[in-house]
Amino acid sequence: MVFAQIRIFAPMEKYKSDTATVVKHTGSHYLLSKLPEWELFPAVIKGKLRLKGSSSTNPVAVGDLVEYDKDEAGELATIKSILPRRNCIIRKSTNLSRQSHVIAANVDMAFLIVTVNFPEVKLQFVDRFLVTCEAYNVPVTILLNKIDLYDEGDMERVEAFEAIYGSAGYKVIRTSAETGENIGELKELCKGKVVLFSGQSGVGKSSVISALDSSLNLRVGEISAYHLQGKHTTTFYEMHPISSGGFVIDTPGIRGFGLVDVSPEELSTYFPEMLRIEDNCKFAPCTHTHEPGCAVKEAVENGEIAYERYESYLGMLEEEGKYR
Repeated sequence: MVFAQIRIFAPMEKYKSDTATVVKHTGSHYLLSKLPEWELFPAVIKGKLRLKGSSSTNPVAVGDLVEYDKDEAGELATIKSILPRRNCIIRKSTNLSRQSHVIAANVDMAFLIVTVNFPEVKLQFVDRFLVTCEAYNVPVTILLNKIDLYDEGDMERVEAFEAIYGSAGYKVIRTSAETGENIGELKELCKGKVVLFSGQSGVGKSSVISALDSSLNLRVGEISAYHLQGKHTTTFYEMHPISSGGFVIDTPGIRGFGLVDVSPEELSTYFPEMLRIEDNCKFAPCTHTHEPGCAVKEAVENGEIAYERYESYLGMLEEEGKYR
């Protein structure tokens, strides 16, 4: 088999100089805090500060641990370096774009919120998000939200979605911010951790986060009846403490999710259901497209790997091969 590119992230060590975590950024301005304490102070970055070899649009992301100096008055900090990340979630806005954007760094768990309706789930978006989490060492759980709104036909789609991603090895939790379904389980999963909530616009992300801690009072958006797509409610990337313990990172709704630094040769290793069996392929490396004796293609034909996931893989394979 082809081994995946190894991304090595440094452990979060104790540093002697002044360090803090980025908890909010709005363009070139930042808020920092020395977690787990929640005492915020403002910061800016040095004009020439960049991550070496990075094409990212944001050199500093929420969740980053940074070194800083304060001015003589002790009021404004200047970020002088970003300490090594143990993981991150990163995306391109379009396949043709060479610019990437780090959504968050040093995350204990990502929760991807989806809805089968209101708005309709885009499986290709889901799969790209999951591949990125696999590639950059971020544990991920899927929240199937607005479960209280679904009719009988929607529930059939819920069960089909659960079958696709459950067989791939992902935990899928049905949630409702309105009725509180499984919000208690979600609180337990978040306790004592830094977690990220993400998803496409309109899936109820802010409502779910507010259900975890009603004191947050995050803004809740509406669904466009014409397009059945959500309107953005979150403007900035921001971390919040929650009363049950831990911190949540809220992100703006995402409409597109392009992969970053995932080669065609390693792509299948970020599909857990393919990785489990691809050593059984007759040829190595195997692209799982045209080769005889391919264990992955056989598993798709036998229904052991969901065709929808395989179709997403083929789409990503074509894109990564074309636009590298």
